[in-house]
Amino acid sequence: MGRRRKKGDPINGWLVLDKPLEMTSTQAVGKTRWLFNAQKAGHAGTLDPLASGVLPIAFGEATKTVPFAQEGEKAYLFTIRWGVSTTTQDAEGDTIAESDVRPDRQAILDALPGFIGLVQQVPPKFSAIKIDGERAYDLARAGEEVELESRPVRIDAVTLVDMPSADLAVFEMKCGKGAYVRSLARDLAAVLGAEGHVAALRRTRVGPFTLDDALTLDALEDLVHKSAALDALLPVETALDDIPALAVTDGEAFQLRQGRPIVLPPRRASELRDLRKPRSIAGRDYSKAVLALENDRAVAIGEARAGKLSPVRVFQWDQEPE
Repeated sequence: MGRRRKKGDPINGWLVLDKPLEMTSTQAVGKTRWLFNAQKAGHAGTLDPLASGVLPIAFGEATKTVPFAQEGEKAYLFTIRWGVSTTTQDAEGDTIAESDVRPDRQAILDALPGFIGLVQQVPPKFSAIKIDGERAYDLARAGEEVELESRPVRIDAVTLVDMPSADLAVFEMKCGKGAYVRSLARDLAAVLGAEGHVAALRRTRVGPFTLDDALTLDALEDLVHKSAALDALLPVETALDDIPALAVTDGEAFQLRQGRPIVLPPRRASELRDLRKPRSIAGRDYSKAVLALENDRAVAIGEARAGKLSPVRVFQWDQEPE
């Protein structure tokens, strides 16, 4: 029995979508996959329907690099509306508490340092975290009591950007994987003795992907009509920009694609050791990770150890559409 032909085209690369409001991340992936007629697609980090901004979408071989993109630093611009707390900690939820307290600028500035660094944070009940195989937001919407444990998250910076009125405060947050803006807004309001929820949220960065590279759906559809959609894609290697790169020969590339290690001469091995840094991806130690490139194209992500480079993830390139 022959191999079943895959539906769609073998599209490979990253699209940085400026996700619109009122669209889920899954819907955005489905829409862009349809526009490209791509065989395979996935995204690097969920954005809530009421959030807009950077949603990196991986096609084809780029899906193998999604875990690396997810580990990158995130940046958000968001607005807290004081006076009302909601079930979802954003504008979508029902009101659960109200207050006349409106924190002033100095009170906010005094409170922010307590939220920077490695901090404990309880995720929102309405989140995509799984509990016994079920999404927390599905359980919450069904009226079940959802209890989520606090967990450590890294918040690199929280800056007060603007205060358009007594009811509103605009912030920028830079953080690591797993930090929730809605949780920070909830906890900040509590410290300030106020009620509050996220009234607007826009993601401006995920690792190497920024708004400067982002396209709206309308702009992407226009490119599709002009048969120029492939021009919008960034290389698969974009998500691996902080991994040491190693140029390999055609013969070495063939070996790696076959799943076999290649020998690293002492000088090359020493140079790679100097570039190492602690790196954990999806619970696996990638501190010895190296990106093997043949003519500037990804061949494999390998592990440099004992004078050899052993492939961990191998990229296979089918014939791509022109």
